[in-house]
Amino acid sequence: MARNPERRTALVDAAIEVLAREGARGLTFRAVDAQAGVPVGTASNYFANRDELFTQAGSRIHVRMTPDPAQVGEAMLPEPSRELVTGLMRWLVRRMSDERTGYLAMLELRLEATRRPALQAELNRAVRAAFEENVRFHLDAGLPGDADTVLVLYLAMTGMLLEHFTLPDMLSDTELDKLVETVVTHIVPMG
Repeated sequence: MARNPERRTALVDAAIEVLAREGARGLTFRAVDAQAGVPVGTASNYFANRDELFTQAGSRIHVRMTPDPAQVGEAMLPEPSRELVTGLMRWLVRRMSDERTGYLAMLELRLEATRRPALQAELNRAVRAAFEENVRFHLDAGLPGDADTVLVLYLAMTGMLLEHFTLPDMLSDTELDKLVETVVTHIVPMG
C-alpha cells in the first residue's frame, strides 16, 4: 500500500464527494480517482478493497464535521442558557449546511453500514465517541439539562437535518432558525 498521507486524505475526501453525489453504489476506485484528479489505479494502491475505502471515509467524515476548537471557545462566551443552546444548534445547522456533501455522504455511509460490519463498527465507534464528547461538553459547560437532554436534542437535530437535506420541501414552510428554536424550547429546560 502507498504511504503518502496527504494523497490518502485527498482520496478519502474524493470518496466522500462521490458518496454524496452518486451514493454507495457509485463509490468505485475509478470514480475516486476521477474525482481526485489522479491517474486510474491510484486509489487501489491506497486501499485494499472497497470496505477499507468505506471505513476510511467513515473515519474522515467526522474530522471534516468537527468544529474548530477556537470557534467553539468563541461560541461559548455567553453565559450558559437555553438561548446559548439555541445559538449552538443554529451554528450546527449552518456548519452542516456548509458541509452538505459531508452530511449526505454520512447518510450514505450509515445506510451502507447495514451491509458492511467493519463500516458499522467504525461508525458506531466514531458516532458514540462524538456523542459522549457532546454530553461531557454540555455538562462541563453548565448548559441546562442533563445527559438525557443531550440525547433527545441529538435525536431531534439529526432528524431535522435528515429532513432538511433529503426532503427540503417537507420543512419549506418553516424557517430553519425558527425550527431550531422550537426544538430547543421543547427539549432544553430553562437555565
